[in-house]
Amino acid sequence: MPDAVAARRLARRLCRGGWVAACALSVGVAHPGIADAAGAAANAPGPAARPAVTVPAAPPPSIAPPPAPGTTASGPVRQQPARMPFYVATRGNTTIYVLGTLHVGDPADYPAGQPFRAPILAALAASPTLALELSPDELLVSQDDVSKYGVCKHDCLPGLLPEPLWHKLALRLRGNPAALDAIKNMRPWLASLVVETYDSLSAGLQTEYGTEAQLQNVYLKTRGKIVGLETLAQQMRSFTGLAAAQQREMLAQDLVQTPAQNVEDVRTLHRLWRVGDADAIAAWQAAKSEKLARDPRISNSIDKRIVYERNRRFVAKILQLAAPNRPLFVAIGALHLGGPKGVLQLLRQHGFVVEAG
Repeated sequence: MPDAVAARRLARRLCRGGWVAACALSVGVAHPGIADAAGAAANAPGPAARPAVTVPAAPPPSIAPPPAPGTTASGPVRQQPARMPFYVATRGNTTIYVLGTLHVGDPADYPAGQPFRAPILAALAASPTLALELSPDELLVSQDDVSKYGVCKHDCLPGLLPEPLWHKLALRLRGNPAALDAIKNMRPWLASLVVETYDSLSAGLQTEYGTEAQLQNVYLKTRGKIVGLETLAQQMRSFTGLAAAQQREMLAQDLVQTPAQNVEDVRTLHRLWRVGDADAIAAWQAAKSEKLARDPRISNSIDKRIVYERNRRFVAKILQLAAPNRPLFVAIGALHLGGPKGVLQLLRQHGFVVEAG
């Protein structure tokens, strides 16, 4: 697999806003075998990758079996696209469409005949510009920066972590020697993001079905101007500028719960995203962060740097791009949208009326 392709498939979902596949930094990992290690993690035996499920008993013989999936007694049912968090912000004759994305997904989220709801497709068709967190061109070169700032030339991670935290991580990956060997060369912030990637893969979600990729499939058929809301350097600094204590807190939070619990959180976020309420997603994330925080003060400082500062940066760029009678379509991680410090509230503070679309 070419390095650039492996990079996109591994880590398009790097979003601190939800500790899962949801929003912030779309980068690749330039490390031999790491994409294969991620795939191995998704298929590893044991409760981490395959949580136990209860198989329901067969119905009594007197009850007719249910219709096959996707059908009713009267025939096939047309699959509907996910609702997704989608909002329309207006101020005078300036219109901004805002879609909350997930950087991983399920094929069922995007039916072949209609991958997005009609209002989203209409907004795409009306918008001369599609703004993503990072432009496609910068995404393609991102793996070099990740290698430069996130990967060591030696096994640095064990020495950068307190011994109990390193042993906890090693125990988590004991069934995946390739992943454990690869992660030893990473700095804590990158190791945290890779652990989260494993959980997303174990939940059955795929980077190929991240919202950004699907949007581009639709948009590039009729349009062509796609821009980034921040530069690769800005995204990288959000992570590389974290203090050692902040990086350790990130990784420690990933290891608080069992792998099965982390997988269930990924699935919960996915379900909330399908429903499409940005404030409900923000409230769920706030409760989750409070539960997982080892040091609340440090945890809050991480959120400030990786979520809230970036929200303000996103909105500043959005306001630069927005123009009267030229609708702008913005697609950013769903966990950046809702709540009192989210992008939607920041747009309201700039005089926009924001309504669900």
